[in-house]
Amino acid sequence: MKRLTLLLTGALLLTVALAPNVLAQQKLKIAFLPKIIGNTFFEVAGSHAVEMGKQLGVEVTYDGPAVASVAEQVKFINTFVNQGYNAIVVSALDPNGLNQALKRAMTKGVVIVTWDSDVDPHYRTFYVNQGTPDILGRVLVDMVATQLPDPQQETKVAFHYSSPTVTDQNSWAKFAEKIINTEYKKWKILTWQYSDMDFPKAVSVGEQLLKTYPEVNGIICPDSTAFPGQAKAAENLGKSGKVMVVGFTTPSTIRQYIQRGTVVKGALWDCGVQGAAGVYTAYKLLKGEKIAVGGSFAIPGIKGDFKVVPNRMQGGDMYEKSDLADAKDNGIILLPERLIFTKENIDKYNF
Repeated sequence: MKRLTLLLTGALLLTVALAPNVLAQQKLKIAFLPKIIGNTFFEVAGSHAVEMGKQLGVEVTYDGPAVASVAEQVKFINTFVNQGYNAIVVSALDPNGLNQALKRAMTKGVVIVTWDSDVDPHYRTFYVNQGTPDILGRVLVDMVATQLPDPQQETKVAFHYSSPTVTDQNSWAKFAEKIINTEYKKWKILTWQYSDMDFPKAVSVGEQLLKTYPEVNGIICPDSTAFPGQAKAAENLGKSGKVMVVGFTTPSTIRQYIQRGTVVKGALWDCGVQGAAGVYTAYKLLKGEKIAVGGSFAIPGIKGDFKVVPNRMQGGDMYEKSDLADAKDNGIILLPERLIFTKENIDKYNF
């Protein structure tokens, strides 16, 4: 019996001694969750997220709902948690709809990072942001203003994007509205239209917009589906070159419309870089590396520094009135640059 006890004790001590090494060898698992799969923007971001995982020696899974649905995103979050993922990097369809699922994930030790579209800062660590609303709102307005003979002339515009509740697009559109109201007082906003990240619906909504408001001069589409949908609607109704259509989407998506002259200017950021940065941020946090607001960091293989700024820079009550408005360990990570696409440079970009 004594010999058996010694053997068991020795085995237990050996197990304890080996445990840290076994855990160290376990591969970290990061889930990369888009708003919707099948959309070029998210597919490009997802592919770069997976590639970054390979470079870091991390298992990255790219998956998400086939339709733009908060309930479906919640299901994916819960599934990733139950499957033992160490981190979830998510683009949220709604600023509040995922909160309880994310709270549950965090209580189980899952690191939450947002990218593209944020949630309440209490339910994530950092937000990998393509640009604050003041930056991107101005990009949208400038793409219209620079096409006018006189930016101060009477101009009728409309907004067309995915949803009145989606965090990112609404923040850009509302800041664009603020710029219009303060700097372009002869401009008039005719309508706000939404098409739920559904391309056929975006074409239909776009056509109805043009029929209902034939006097519209420019349509602003801060959404990667609404933008090409609105451009297609303009072509269908013979409005190419007669109405300005601007917005955000990938160059590969909008290239045909720029080449045909339906769209003069489009914009985006490198969504591949954003996907890679989301995974890299989660990896740093999982490894215990500090990310501090007010600082910056570099990512191997990506040009430029990623600045870390306070949550309040995003604007709005959710950020400015939060107790995390000026937190040092919870904030916004900004991409290094934004891109403008024209007929002259569109073929330089391959995403």
